[in-house]
Amino acid sequence: MSARKVVRVEGTAIVLPGIDIDTDRIMPARFLKAVTFDGLEHHLFEDDRAEASRRGDRHPFDDPARRGAGVMIAGANFGCGSSREHAPQALYRRGLRAIVAESFAEIFAGNSTMIGLACVTASAADLAALRTTADDAETILAVDLSALTATAPGVTVAISLPESTRQALMTGEWDATGLLLDRYEEVRAVAARLPYLRGFV
Repeated sequence: MSARKVVRVEGTAIVLPGIDIDTDRIMPARFLKAVTFDGLEHHLFEDDRAEASRRGDRHPFDDPARRGAGVMIAGANFGCGSSREHAPQALYRRGLRAIVAESFAEIFAGNSTMIGLACVTASAADLAALRTTADDAETILAVDLSALTATAPGVTVAISLPESTRQALMTGEWDATGLLLDRYEEVRAVAARLPYLRGFV
């Protein structure tokens, strides 16, 4: 296993309207009891989806045409609220590999980086342009961390993210497990010198 580098993400897009979408809405608290993150993707926006259904509407995450989306377009202050890593974990397990929003809650963005989910920002006007192109469920949106652009047919907008985060994603340094496995012999050598690990390595 090698540390996975995140340089460019391409995929169809799912558009999530609204601002200040908090982690309680992304992943309701009653689903936090699980020992692992397995299956959390099935409960994304569970309450919002139920409310939309009661109104006779369809939540974006219930749209079959968006089931394979790899990129999400969101609004301002996405991921605010309580600090639950279950929220980015569920989004990642749904297949999303990048989120483009006007802004992110800092802890949500940090939790996302830890699993290789790129959170990048764009201006409100540029997000509106991306949303327009994403009306077509087959449109491919490319998020390029090297060029700092998000591109769809006929539209290229500037994106940003903290430079330290960008470098961590592009070099694979976000992937602590992968980095350890890449240098496993060094890890084994250090472990062998530690008296409290004798008999375990």
